[in-house]
Amino acid sequence: MREYETLLTGLDAGVLTVTLNRPDRLNAITPVLVRELLDVLAAADADDDVRVIIVTGAGRAFCAGADLGAGGTVFDHRDTGAGHRDLGGLVALRLYASAKPVIGAVNGPAVGAGAGLTLPMDIRLAATTARFGFVYARRGIVPESAASWFLPRAVGVQRAMEWVATGRVFDAAEALAGGLVRSVHPPEELLPAASAIAREIADHTAPVSVALARQMLWRMLGEPGPMTAHRLDSLLMSQVGGGPDATEGVESFLARRPPAFPGRVGTDLPPAWPWWREEEFRPFGA
Repeated sequence: MREYETLLTGLDAGVLTVTLNRPDRLNAITPVLVRELLDVLAAADADDDVRVIIVTGAGRAFCAGADLGAGGTVFDHRDTGAGHRDLGGLVALRLYASAKPVIGAVNGPAVGAGAGLTLPMDIRLAATTARFGFVYARRGIVPESAASWFLPRAVGVQRAMEWVATGRVFDAAEALAGGLVRSVHPPEELLPAASAIAREIADHTAPVSVALARQMLWRMLGEPGPMTAHRLDSLLMSQVGGGPDATEGVESFLARRPPAFPGRVGTDLPPAWPWWREEEFRPFGA
């Protein structure tokens, strides 16, 4: 991983920790931060040494959303017209497309786009110091970071609408009760808890299986019934069931030894990947 202006990165035995690093601005989102997040996520997908990604924030915040330092015109995108691409949405879509599982370790306030960015993460943990706010209506704008798609699927439309319509900031306990986060931890225990989950993935599972399963679960959220999933299950099982990972999975189980899966995401994804049509990063109108 290269060095970044707004991010810190560290790779430890397959677990890549990405830290939003603008603590003086509560890790607020800027075009540079977005470009660097897109770059690090692409680099992680291309690096077979990366099995799991943890995202957290430096200092006392996770991400305060858009940097409001520019004043009242910060959301004025009329010069781009219909071609405008929401910055938070670009990151959310890149997270959605990831081949590697992503764990959010929300260490402090996550507000607006900062809260929205957690939604495409597969597992979200929060510190007791975390606060969440889908504050769009209190800023005179609409939900962005594709939150109108992700949030109701995470917590149900009733709670999503309450949080969005009121725009109020709520604590980690309410986030836990609402299903927005998996668990709440003392601040000093947050990253160890996230790392323990990451280690379970990195040490015991097949990288190709996890990449396929991640996309299967996310993509099926938009399907109207289980038949699409059955067709996809059948197709992918026909392509991986006789492969070396499946053989190793069974043989290591029978021998009561840790598995050593040979498959790599960079070279060994089955012919059906990708089975969806990618349009997320095309300019509008293209």
